[in-house]
Amino acid sequence: MSNPDSFIDEVTEEVRRDKLFGFFRRFGWIPVLAVVAIVAGAAWNEFQKSRAQTAAQAFGDTVLTALESEDDAARTAALAKIATDDPHHAAIAGFMIAANAVAGKDQPAALAALDAMIADASLASPYHDLALLKRVMLAGAAMPAAERIAALDDLATPGRPFRPMAMEQKAMVQIETGERAAAITGLQAVLQEPLASESLKSRVGQILAALGVDPKAG
Repeated sequence: MSNPDSFIDEVTEEVRRDKLFGFFRRFGWIPVLAVVAIVAGAAWNEFQKSRAQTAAQAFGDTVLTALESEDDAARTAALAKIATDDPHHAAIAGFMIAANAVAGKDQPAALAALDAMIADASLASPYHDLALLKRVMLAGAAMPAAERIAALDDLATPGRPFRPMAMEQKAMVQIETGERAAAITGLQAVLQEPLASESLKSRVGQILAALGVDPKAG
């Protein structure tokens, strides 16, 4: 029995081998294609990283060159000429233009830079919100109180990244317009905000104290 059994096992093994080879002849291209796709994907990722790094370095060099001038107006003009297709770089350049214009006491140029960012639909939401917040703060009383309140109410919507700061700024506008009770309520709400930083809470506490309210009072 051993010989017939051995013969059957050999035949069975040969059949399995033939089926396996047949499978690879028919479908062997699938794992090869998978390997090629993995290698190509890895190469593409490396290329993308390299290109992004090169673009970031080029942008940084352009910014440094623009900041070389000792004249505020010249720096602002140089920064405004920076061309980039990267929305993140464009946002950074916009904030730098605004900051440089403020340093040079050129409020119209700073507001214009922030307005351009606010109007840019390609700008990521956090950049848009920060530009709007800075615009409201920079404009101050030159911007009607009702417009500032409307903008700050929008920025203070739950889930927005600068909600606590917008709440604080809204209270400041309310103090300016004589709405003391509403301002106090708003400031107390800031203290309960989980996203409010300790420095912001400390500042709000000082404002409440100046208004004659104990920050620790419910």
